[in-house]
Amino acid sequence: MIQKYKFGKPFETEAVVRDIPCAEGMPKYGNINLEKGFRFTYEMQEKDMVYGLGEANRGINKRGFVYISNCTDDPEHTEDKKSLYGAHNFIIVSGEETFGMFVDYPSALTFDIGYTQQNRLDITCEDADLYLYIIEGTSAYDIVKQFRKIIGRSYIPPKFAFGFGQSRWGYKTAEDFREVVRQYRENHIPMDMLYMDIDYMESFKDFTVNKENFPDFKAFVDEMKAQDIHLIPIIDAGVKIEDGYDIYEEGKAKGYFCKQEDGKEFVGAVWPGWTHFPDVLNPEAREWFGSKYEILTSQGIEGFWNDMNEPAIFYSEKGEKELRDMVDAYAEDKSRGTYGITEKLQHLSNDPEDYRSFYHKVKGERVRHDKVHNLFGYNMTRAAGEAFEKIAPDKRILMFSRASYIGMHRYGGIWTGDNKSWWSHLLLNLKMMPSLNMCGFLYAGADLGGFGADATADLVLRWTALGVFTPLMRNHSALGTREQESYRFGNAEDFRHVIGVRYRLVPYLYSEYMKAALQDDMYFKPLAFVYPEDTRARTVEDQLMLGNEIMIAPVYTQNADGRCVYLPEEMMFVKFMPDGSIHEEILEKGHHYVEVALNEVPLFIRKGKCIPVADVAESVSRIREDSIQYVGYEGASYELYEDDGVSRI
Repeated sequence: MIQKYKFGKPFETEAVVRDIPCAEGMPKYGNINLEKGFRFTYEMQEKDMVYGLGEANRGINKRGFVYISNCTDDPEHTEDKKSLYGAHNFIIVSGEETFGMFVDYPSALTFDIGYTQQNRLDITCEDADLYLYIIEGTSAYDIVKQFRKIIGRSYIPPKFAFGFGQSRWGYKTAEDFREVVRQYRENHIPMDMLYMDIDYMESFKDFTVNKENFPDFKAFVDEMKAQDIHLIPIIDAGVKIEDGYDIYEEGKAKGYFCKQEDGKEFVGAVWPGWTHFPDVLNPEAREWFGSKYEILTSQGIEGFWNDMNEPAIFYSEKGEKELRDMVDAYAEDKSRGTYGITEKLQHLSNDPEDYRSFYHKVKGERVRHDKVHNLFGYNMTRAAGEAFEKIAPDKRILMFSRASYIGMHRYGGIWTGDNKSWWSHLLLNLKMMPSLNMCGFLYAGADLGGFGADATADLVLRWTALGVFTPLMRNHSALGTREQESYRFGNAEDFRHVIGVRYRLVPYLYSEYMKAALQDDMYFKPLAFVYPEDTRARTVEDQLMLGNEIMIAPVYTQNADGRCVYLPEEMMFVKFMPDGSIHEEILEKGHHYVEVALNEVPLFIRKGKCIPVADVAESVSRIREDSIQYVGYEGASYELYEDDGVSRI
């Protein structure tokens, strides 16, 4: 059962697509105080679990910390960070009372889940203008499925997007890309996608291509396609201010950029220098910006990733002027000291004051950006998704984004942003996946090997072994870090095997993804969702159920030769061995230590189940359906989902 409560004058986010009438009175759970903004308070029981929040820090059970839904460009994902790139305001309290809550509020929203007081849940925000949805069900899993039905079907990518992708900030010329493809193909390491970061553009301008480096871009796209490689360019949120740049001139002439209070376009600095931000909350501006993706689809591009769309602001005109004034004042009188300058520098980027300085136009009214901040990335990706329905009405286009809000899951997937080459981030990647699924984001993954810092061969291999199972499987790294392509470490054969396992499992992974998307279900689930009566399973956070047949338990510790696992029932332990063989071993319910070498990929098949496994192929299009065999329990059957992988569904 779902009840909807209205407080004040909510902004219509369109996160929920099902019409639900508003209930009278107050919810039966917790207490609500409207004296200073909005405050929901609930006294938790000692053993209550709290799930949800999508792309949030820490564990699957969110108890014990405070989280702030406030889309934030912050590459330092340390344990103390309260905000990341996404704002996913859905939680489930699971215990003696079990209920779900979606707080449809597009500005900063705080979830204090036993942080200030150990047994108290506090949800607070500045303005009491929101919709609150309360969901009752038989279990946490049941509540997730009810929620998923009211927010709309999850995005479905083309089938090639289930292949492996290579990316690096720093590929600039056609020759850079050709060299990566050559190395992958000569080493027979499977790959389907090659990502284009900001350097492919002309002066970092959206929807442009550097003509010096790509004199005939369409021909280059076709050249890559002939090798079964899909180029996936990045699109950033900021539009460069430059006379003669048609996107800028057209957007300014039509009034499609965000404005300051005085009516002038807001100016912020990002990669291109001074930029304007398209007002993607304005339906006309959103349609205009989305239409520009056709500039690249017309040249054969079939996928994109949207970035910098929190939106990230390096600094604003106002912030730069304030800093200059402080430096000038110090030059005149050094007795002032430099403390103020240091403070200003530390807070120059993504300054909350900047987000309070510009406005959107929605239904003829001005809306200050900070009041709807969490909707920007969502609506930038929505702009693309709605445009694709016109540009390619019969075809799926790959799309994923950095910033997001619930509702964006209908238009694209997400990657978890600028992580680091840390073992802790491998584990964080694992723990984020079911929480993202709860909020509708099925096509998700992290930068395998880590984006920032220098990777090691063992970390990249172990992380790639986890990436075998995430729908988005991409190795990505930052300029200035150690290069971490799969052929860089002197053991290309190990990467060939591990990535090859992904392609052997594509028939299964794609089938389970499609079933989850079409049935408003989860692709990844916590063990507690499948084994709710098993008290040990409730606390396991480093193993996940995938689909309806398997459990994954990746190794995430440096120098480990295996790991401990907990089996809630008898399962078949399966390892894909580097010689192409498959190790199968029945293990009883309980705790086990399983050995997993760096070049092996483990999984566990549930009792009475089996999965389809194909022969290795170097691209998704080359996977031979007639090579499929079934691995698992004798006599088990499996329903394989098949389609052309291209047509819209």
